[in-house]
Amino acid sequence: MRLVNPSSSPLLLRGDAERCPWSCSCLNSTATVSCLDSQETDVPQDLPYWVNTLILRGSNVSTLRECAFSPNGTDLEIVTLLLTHNNIQTIEPYAFLGLPRLRMLDLSHNRLVAVSEMAFYGLEELRYLHLNDTLTAFGAGQLSRALSTESLRNLHRLELSGNKLTIVPLVRLDVLDLHTLVLTNNSIEAIDKENITSFSEFRKLRVFLAQNPFRCTCDIETFYHWLRNSSQCGDAHYLLCSQPDGKRGIPVERLRHEDVDCRTAELEAVSYVFLGIVLALIGVVFLMVLYLNRGGIKRWLNNIHEACRDQMEVYHYRYEQDSDPRLANVAV
Repeated sequence: MRLVNPSSSPLLLRGDAERCPWSCSCLNSTATVSCLDSQETDVPQDLPYWVNTLILRGSNVSTLRECAFSPNGTDLEIVTLLLTHNNIQTIEPYAFLGLPRLRMLDLSHNRLVAVSEMAFYGLEELRYLHLNDTLTAFGAGQLSRALSTESLRNLHRLELSGNKLTIVPLVRLDVLDLHTLVLTNNSIEAIDKENITSFSEFRKLRVFLAQNPFRCTCDIETFYHWLRNSSQCGDAHYLLCSQPDGKRGIPVERLRHEDVDCRTAELEAVSYVFLGIVLALIGVVFLMVLYLNRGGIKRWLNNIHEACRDQMEVYHYRYEQDSDPRLANVAV
């Protein structure tokens, strides 16, 4: 697709060209407005009425304010909105109001610190939401409430790759219509039982989890059985253990059952404790026997000592005879 400057485009009517923002390129044939590397601090205004795709990249729009794309209250026909690499840090309530036909929203490669729980209000037709490499720790903490709005009830694909997430930031799946959930390249060590239960309730959902540092202990037992028995994880073959060191690099689904069986681990721990108790009792009994028979033991030790001394005297006498010929003749 070739982007052109409105002042030289034969594809634009005069009225349309006048409405194209000065820092953007407008192409009527594809209904696209592109605003690239403009360093603007605000969303472009006075967009052409025919625009279906708006590409805003390389600007410095730190905040998406209420009705950011439709400040005069007029609904726009935008279907695809690409807002990558704009240093967006805050999304205020009702930021996308006035975009009732929006189906694709890409907010990847920003730096979201604050996301209002009403940030996505009014996006009933949204099908694809991309939030890759864009969430700070604070933004991730607020995202779950923002994704719980019923305005996203038709959302099909949610991408959250590369955000250092440690948990799945979805409180409710029942308000969404997710077909694909991408959680690759995060910091997730295990998927808890509650999330697995939610995934299992929505059989059409496909989850992608590669490049996460899974901790392969008995804590992932439920997750392990879900991987082995369900086809919902689209990249199950690429899920590798990161910890403990002895299992590093092993595919999670190839672990042995006993590696993740918490009951086995508990039984082993109980067995070691029981063995320790038995050995301690044996030691105590042995010491008690020694104490109760200390008199007899002492006599026994004395007898052994006397016997050893007598035997040594015999050996000594024979040694002296062997070493002195005169004593040997006397003995004869």
